[in-house]
Amino acid sequence: MNRQHYTIQKIAALLPALESTIVEDLEVEHLVIDSRRLINPDASLFFALQGHRDGHQFISDAYNNGVRSFVVSDRAYTTRYVDANYLLVADVLRALQQLSAHNRSLYDLKVIGITGSNGKTIVKEWLYQLLANDFNVVKSPKSFNSQIGVALSLWEIDQAHDLGIIEAGISRPGEMAVLEAMIRPGIGVLTNIGEAHAEGFFTMEEKLLEKLKLFKDVVVFVYSPAYTTGIPEAQLPGKRKFSWSFNSKADLQVISCETKDHRTLLTAIVKGKKVSCMLPFSDKASLENAVICWATLIAMGYDVAVAASRLNGLMMVGMRLELKNGINQCSIIDDSYSADISSLAIALDFLNLQNQHERKTVILSDLFETGRSKAALYAEIADLLAQKQIKHLIGIGPDLSAHKHLLPGDSKFYPNTVAFLEDLPNLHFQNESILVKGARVFEFERISKRLTQKVHDTVLEIDLSALANNLQFYRAKLKPGVKVMAMVKAFSYGSGSFEIANVLQYHKVDYLAVAYTDEGIALRRAGIKLPIMVMSPEPAAFDAIVCYQLEPEIYSLEILEQFNAFMENNAGTFPVHLKIDTGMHRLGFEEGDIETLLNALQRTKRIKVRSIFSHLVASDDAVHDAFTRQQLEVFNEIAGRISAAVGYEPLKHIANTAGITRVPDAQLDMVRVGIGLYGFDAALKNNRGLQTVARLKTTVTQVRQVKANESVGYSRRGVMPQDGSIATVKIGYADGYSRMFGNGVGRMLVNGTAVPTIGSICMDMCMLDVTGLDVKTGDEVVVFDDVLTIEMLAEQIQTIPYEILTNISQRVKRVYFYE
Repeated sequence: MNRQHYTIQKIAALLPALESTIVEDLEVEHLVIDSRRLINPDASLFFALQGHRDGHQFISDAYNNGVRSFVVSDRAYTTRYVDANYLLVADVLRALQQLSAHNRSLYDLKVIGITGSNGKTIVKEWLYQLLANDFNVVKSPKSFNSQIGVALSLWEIDQAHDLGIIEAGISRPGEMAVLEAMIRPGIGVLTNIGEAHAEGFFTMEEKLLEKLKLFKDVVVFVYSPAYTTGIPEAQLPGKRKFSWSFNSKADLQVISCETKDHRTLLTAIVKGKKVSCMLPFSDKASLENAVICWATLIAMGYDVAVAASRLNGLMMVGMRLELKNGINQCSIIDDSYSADISSLAIALDFLNLQNQHERKTVILSDLFETGRSKAALYAEIADLLAQKQIKHLIGIGPDLSAHKHLLPGDSKFYPNTVAFLEDLPNLHFQNESILVKGARVFEFERISKRLTQKVHDTVLEIDLSALANNLQFYRAKLKPGVKVMAMVKAFSYGSGSFEIANVLQYHKVDYLAVAYTDEGIALRRAGIKLPIMVMSPEPAAFDAIVCYQLEPEIYSLEILEQFNAFMENNAGTFPVHLKIDTGMHRLGFEEGDIETLLNALQRTKRIKVRSIFSHLVASDDAVHDAFTRQQLEVFNEIAGRISAAVGYEPLKHIANTAGITRVPDAQLDMVRVGIGLYGFDAALKNNRGLQTVARLKTTVTQVRQVKANESVGYSRRGVMPQDGSIATVKIGYADGYSRMFGNGVGRMLVNGTAVPTIGSICMDMCMLDVTGLDVKTGDEVVVFDDVLTIEMLAEQIQTIPYEILTNISQRVKRVYFYE
C-alpha cells in the first residue's frame, strides 16, 4: 500500500502520549479495537476503548493473539507485559480519532460526506458503483459510521486514493462536530431523515441541525427540501446547493414514476429540461436512494443523461451476511455479493463465531483491491486466513490460482465459478460451516443456491446484528460488575437455537437460560461453552444435566431432595440455582419453606448454590411499583439468610428485561434479559432505543379476479365488497399465523401497502384483498417487520408479542443476517 509510514514512536508524538513505553518501534498498519478481529497482529495497534465493556480487560486476549502495541488510559496496564509497547493517553477514543484525523489531513482528495437517518450505507455503496470507473475510491466499510467507525474508515486512506465516500451516523448531540473535524467533506449528501436513532434527541429538528453540522464547510450540499423543513434555504450549509424532490420544485424534480416488472421509469425536470432514468427496482426506499445518487452526480458536474444511464446499471447491495441451513447438515454463510479485505475479515470472524461444526471451509473469489499490488494483496489474505485458522479454502479465479503457493495447503482452486459448479458433486461437503464470499462478477449466488436447502417461501429473517445491539443497549444501563444472563428458552423466543447462542457467547454474556434439558443439550452439542441454567429440570434428565454440565433451577423442596439424592451417587459438588417465590406464585420456595431449605442446604455436601433468584411480577408498570419494591425487599432478606446459611455469597438476580430499564436497584449481581434482546420492552415507549430483530415474509402464490359479493375461503366467511382481486399467499395457521387474523382482522404489506385478509386463514395459506394494487405471483409479502410491527399484530388479536413470536412454526425457515 502507498500509506504514510507510521511507527509506534511516531504515533506517540502525534497523539501526543502522556507517557510511552516502547520496547520495539514496530510499524503500524492496522488500528484494532476488538481483540478477536485481527488481520496482522504484529503490525496492529490495539486501542483499549472504554464503552459498554472496558477495553483494558481484553488486552490479555489481544496480546495472546499476537498484538504487541497498545493505547491505554489506565496506567496500571502499562506494566502488564514487559515485551509490549504502551502509549498512555487521557482518552483512548479521542486518541484514535486524532490519529485518523491526522491521516486524513495528509491527503488532498475529494471527500463525499453522507449522513441522514436511513439510506446512508446504500447511497454510499451505490455512489461507489457509479464513480469507481472515474476515481480510485476509499469508502467506509459496511456501515462504519460511528465515532469509532469513521476513525477506522479514515485510517484506510492512502496516496493512491483520489475520492473518499464516508458515511457519518450520530445518536446524540455533540457527536457530529467531532466527525466533521475528522472527515472534512467537500461534498455533503443528506439522505432520508426519519425516526432512526432519534432516542438521543428531544425533537426531529434538533437531530437535523446536529446532522447538518457535518456539512458546515462543504462546497456542494445535496438535499431534499422535504427533509430540511423548518430551516430557511439561506441557512442551509454549502457554498452551492443542489436539491431533489418527488413532489415539489427542486433542481432535480421527479415528475412521474412508472413501474413495470420491478423496474421503474423516472421522469424528471433538470435545468428546465425533461430527462428520463430507468431504475432496476421499484420499492420506494430504493427509488429515493437512487435519486439521491442521481442528484449527487449532477451536482458533481456529470451530464444529466450520462448520470441517468449509469443508474440503469445499479445493482442491489447485499449489506449483510446470511446464515442458512445447507445440504448435508452444513451451515452456509452467504456473502456472495462483495469481496474486499475489510469485509473478508468481518466474514471470517462470523465464520469463527459458528461453533456447531468443527470443520470450517471458505469459498473465496479473487478480490479487487486498489492501491496495492496483487502480490501484497494475496499475501495479506494468506496472513488473514492463517490468523483466523482457516485450513480449508476453495479459491475461484485466476489471481487466487496464481498465488496458491501462499495459501493453505488443503486448498482447491478453480479458474471460474462454472468450473467449480461442475466439480461440486465430487467435493462431498458434509457437517461443516461454509463461508461463500465472492465479488459480484463471479456470480457466487449460484454457489449459495446449490449449497443451501430449498427454503420454504415463508421465511423468518433474524438480524443478529440488531440482537447484539439490543444486548449492548441493556449493558449500557447496568452498574459496573453486573453480569448478564440471556434467556434463550423456547427456541430463543422462536428465533433460533445455536444461531442465537453463538452470537451471545461471542459477545460474552455470562449465562444462558433454557426451559428444558434438551434445549441445553442441543446448545452443548453445538459447541456452546457458556454456563447454562435449566429452568424446568425433570428428575429423569438429571443424568444428562450432569453429563452436559447444565445447571438446574431448584424451585421446591421435592426437587431439591431428588437432585440431592441423585448427587449422592456422584463425586464432587454440582452448581444449582435457587428460585424464590416473592409474588409471581408460579414456581419457587415460599417464605414458609425457607427454614427447611436452609437445613437441607447445610446438610448436603453435593450441591453448590451458584445463584439465588426471583422474578419481578410487574416491573414494566408504574402502578405496581410498590409491589415491585416489596418483592425486592422480601428477596434481599431471604437471599441474605441463604448466604449466611451456606457460608458464601451466591449470585443474586431478580431483574427481568423491564426491570433493567425501570428498576435500577434490582440489578444486584446479575440481570436476566429476555424479550428485550429481540426488540420488545413493555417499559419503553415504542421500544425506544431497541432494534427490530425478526421479520416474517412470504410470497404471493396466485392472483385472481373476484366479483362483488362472491365468497372467499372456507365456510364462505369472506365476501368481496366489490369487484376486485385477491392474492393467495404462502402462510397459514400451521406456520403460526393464527386463524384469529382471518376476515379482515389481520393486515400484511404488499409492495409497501397494508392490505387486509379476506376469508378464513387456511392451514398453509391465506387470502388478501389486493384490489387496486399491481400484484403478481412471486411478489414479496411482509407479515411483520419494523413498519408493520409484531405489537400491531398482537393488538389485532388481543395478545402479546411473546405469543406472536413463539408461535412461528419450525417449518418456517429461519435465515440469519449479520452485518
